[in-house]
Amino acid sequence: MCFSNYRNRMLNAKRIVFKFGTNILRNDDGDISLSRVYSFIEDAAKLKKSGREIIIVTSGAVGLGAKKLGVDSDTSMSVKQACAAVGQCQLMSIYENGFDKYGITTAQILLTEEDFTQRIKYLSLHDTLNTLISLGTLPIINQNDTVSTEELDFYQDAFEVCFSDNDKLSALVASELDADLLVVLSDIDGLFDDNPKENPNAKIIPVVTEVTADIEKYAQNASKGGRGGMKTKLNAMRVVTRSGGTAIIANGKTPHIISRLFNNEQLGTIFAPVENLPNKKRWIAYATNITGQLYVNDGAKKALLEKDSSLLPIGVTKIVGDFRRGDIVSIIDTKGNEFARGMANYNCSDCKRIIGQHSDNILQILGYKNYDALVTRDNIALL
Repeated sequence: MCFSNYRNRMLNAKRIVFKFGTNILRNDDGDISLSRVYSFIEDAAKLKKSGREIIIVTSGAVGLGAKKLGVDSDTSMSVKQACAAVGQCQLMSIYENGFDKYGITTAQILLTEEDFTQRIKYLSLHDTLNTLISLGTLPIINQNDTVSTEELDFYQDAFEVCFSDNDKLSALVASELDADLLVVLSDIDGLFDDNPKENPNAKIIPVVTEVTADIEKYAQNASKGGRGGMKTKLNAMRVVTRSGGTAIIANGKTPHIISRLFNNEQLGTIFAPVENLPNKKRWIAYATNITGQLYVNDGAKKALLEKDSSLLPIGVTKIVGDFRRGDIVSIIDTKGNEFARGMANYNCSDCKRIIGQHSDNILQILGYKNYDALVTRDNIALL
């Protein structure tokens, strides 16, 4: 597909998720940049009035709350959560008042990891968001930092939260809602072939057809004031493009960036869709907390990758973590690389008893038998 076709996919997008980063919502003094935010509101309102479906994922609550309280939000988790509670009121008030000027009703949704990890909650969220959109509202979503449990990843080595920043959250929302386009606005122009702050000759990459290991090498650390960085943005791009959507990273500090993007100005870096995972496999691959790890031998890896097989106990060499039946676990190869995720058919303690064994021996060892496989092929998502 040529460059213009990628742009056309963006311009013709019906359902669009915008992600606004912390650093573009604030000015250099740490206060809310009202002129910039109202510019976003104006341009987003125009798109909605033209028949598009708009969803906003916004950062900024913690930073605004810290400024208002006069504290450092990095002091402790409880201080960060307090800042989020104060800043969220201020942030939502600005969005609500701004969109109200254009006759657009907003809806606030605060999410935690559990809203994605628990399948029932995930499906309920899907229905709620679609209902809000069908009613003509504009959902405004943020991570619920006041009650977020991201600190849980300190409790066990194998535990991994499904998102800890709004870059990933925006991608999960776009994936769950089958959005045509995710627009990530930050304080960078896009993806460069080198660090533009250190190399004045660095060039922007206009289109990325797939987020490969070579592309990931261009990622830089988080900018001051935000929790994301190019690495988290590339992870978000992978989620969206594997879910059948298009994505773009652009500089939110560029005046009227939204209207300029949709007037076909050549700004930012576009990420092209690479496949369209089934909804359940998207959930397994990206939208759930990881509670354990299954290490497999080369034969098992080959069977999963080349034959679309289930993961049998005879191919598993080691179990890490503490998981229950129905939890999502990582599948790790002999070199320590995660290459798949899947839903466990047995709890951790029973898995440890039957790994390396033939499936015919499961009943004798455990006294019961749910499945021949530790993870059934329909519940495996390759990464």
